Amino acid sequence: MISNDFLMRQLKFVVSSSEFNFLGPKYEGKVRDSYIFGNKRVLITTDRLSCFDVVVTTVPFKGEILNSLAVHWFNKTRDIVENHLIDSPHPMVMVARNCEIVPVEVVLRAYLAGSAYRDYTEGKTISGVCLPPGLEKSQKLPEVIITPATKAAKGEHDLPISEEQILSSGLVDRMIWCEIKDKAHALFAAGQKEAQSRGLILVDTKYEFGLLGGKVILVDEVHTLDSSRYWKAPFYEERFRAGADQEMLDKEPTRQWLIERGFMGEGPVPEFTDEHRISISRRYIEAYELLTGQEFKPRGGDYLKEMESILKGLRG
Repeated sequence: MISNDFLMRQLKFVVSSSEFNFLGPKYEGKVRDSYIFGNKRVLITTDRLSCFDVVVTTVPFKGEILNSLAVHWFNKTRDIVENHLIDSPHPMVMVARNCEIVPVEVVLRAYLAGSAYRDYTEGKTISGVCLPPGLEKSQKLPEVIITPATKAAKGEHDLPISEEQILSSGLVDRMIWCEIKDKAHALFAAGQKEAQSRGLILVDTKYEFGLLGGKVILVDEVHTLDSSRYWKAPFYEERFRAGADQEMLDKEPTRQWLIERGFMGEGPVPEFTDEHRISISRRYIEAYELLTGQEFKPRGGDYLKEMESILKGLRG
């Protein structure tokens, strides 16, 4: 088991940002920094933790865990849809094929949770989807629904958008959108099956797609803890009947902690103690091991220095 002292030492090495100017201009997303050179994109998965589309803190080994999970799932789903992954030369780095990004986040939901539940209780549609009355928190939906969102720039909020708006505005071509929906449903079904085999429920998730030579490919991340909500299956029924919160693997507990302190993306971010950041790191480690069936064995230390050396060699 990874000791608290080991995690505490890593706090001074958390990667909050990267400055690899030798790769070219940097695009800074909420969690990933990306650099484009030629027909490749280098993605650095930092240790930033984003909630409500705002970076709220950094967490030791979060970037390594997210990147490793994404690589794990990109490799497992190649038979469903082609993806952009070329290589992962460092635990926090992904080298990918550069492509035209489809400007819509494709969110699939199988249960009423998170922002969908909050909107539902306020009588709102969920990205244009009207759910039947009488549903309760954490209830399984009659069918899996797609609730798209626009892709916002850093510091801005992703906004719900309906399928009708996507097509009527010409944001995405109708044929491409149909293919994306089919691929998204197939990916979600595969994720649900794998989660079930590990005693978990894949509640909802987000996919991003791109176009490469007119072909739809999967990009960004897949079935990670930042893009997906997981619950522990053995506790689901009892907790649902009791109206209690589910046993979660994702960052929803951090969102709830922030909400309790009056933060939902606006105003000053509540302070995270080092002990709190360590506890979040442990949640990510536990989740990685549950999702992959593999022990998490980080090297630790100055990952930024390691990455710089590796990427300079890649750049040549």
